[in-house]
Amino acid sequence: MFLEQIGADARVRDCMQPYQAAGLELGRVSFAAHEQYRLFLEAGECEASPAGRLRFDDVLPAVGDWVAVRAVDPDLALIEALLPRTTQFSRRAPGTDVAEQVIAANVDVTLIVCALDHDFNLRRLERYLVLAAESAAAAVLVLNKADLCPDSGDKAEAARLLAPELTIVTLSALEDVEPLRDLVRNRTVVLLGSSGAGKSTIANGLLGEGRQATQAVRESDSRGRHTTTSRMLLPIPGGGAIVDNPGMRELQLWASQESLDDVFKEIAMVAERCRFKDCTHASEPDCAIQTALADGNLDTARWASYQKLTAELRHRAVEQDIHAQIAEKKRWKAIHKEMRNHPKYRR
Repeated sequence: MFLEQIGADARVRDCMQPYQAAGLELGRVSFAAHEQYRLFLEAGECEASPAGRLRFDDVLPAVGDWVAVRAVDPDLALIEALLPRTTQFSRRAPGTDVAEQVIAANVDVTLIVCALDHDFNLRRLERYLVLAAESAAAAVLVLNKADLCPDSGDKAEAARLLAPELTIVTLSALEDVEPLRDLVRNRTVVLLGSSGAGKSTIANGLLGEGRQATQAVRESDSRGRHTTTSRMLLPIPGGGAIVDNPGMRELQLWASQESLDDVFKEIAMVAERCRFKDCTHASEPDCAIQTALADGNLDTARWASYQKLTAELRHRAVEQDIHAQIAEKKRWKAIHKEMRNHPKYRR
């Protein structure tokens, strides 16, 4: 069955049973943008719109979501409910609002694509690893364009020092993507990375077709235009699916301190030895972090990156709190205005 090939396992079928008894059909979101959706159904693809209750609850589907739908006509379905997600990949939404943007749902493996040219950046990689840790999906680092980098082994080793348990695959996607076949077979994977890193080339190789457009990158900085402009879930021949994701110029974190500490395990472990539980690691006595830095047991670049990301998460938390306070104030202002205009309270 087609939906089984793109991930409809026993868990999904069990979650669907109550809706199936009510006459609804199982589908998976293949495209989502501005409340416009396309779905994979057992019989094929169709357009879809969210039911009013989903808008009211402000829980709208994302690419990769499993949904219960009711057919309106052969080409249109109404999304009645979202099935529980196993994983959820989010970032802070672009713009000034403090809001979460779900990039993809029910992803099994995150392929973090870094090109072994000007695109290779350990600090950016750390940000991707934090996002992957927050999502709960397994992470695999794909070091692409090995044919352009004579010291690819050194860069792979530098990446491995960040996360010793991380699976790292080095390849040249223009030549061969076979090293990734076993990792993606019968799984849903999301491709993350900068524009020009080669995500669409990897997708084409795994899909066995030139479905995703590719473009050359600038020689000066290895940047390319966004050849993928919308997130799409694409079935992999033989089983599995790819969420091809546009390169993100505005990679703002949406994660917890726990996910950050999971990526920076060595720092979190040292911090546990500080004398004070609320140590700021600045000037407190018996600070294990400062001792480790002085002794050379902690990498100063890693510590600086950890501090920067921690500050970013704390700033986001403060912004969320202020945003919530403003929203609550507006809500009560509207309530009081309505009460003043109500006949019962007029004098």
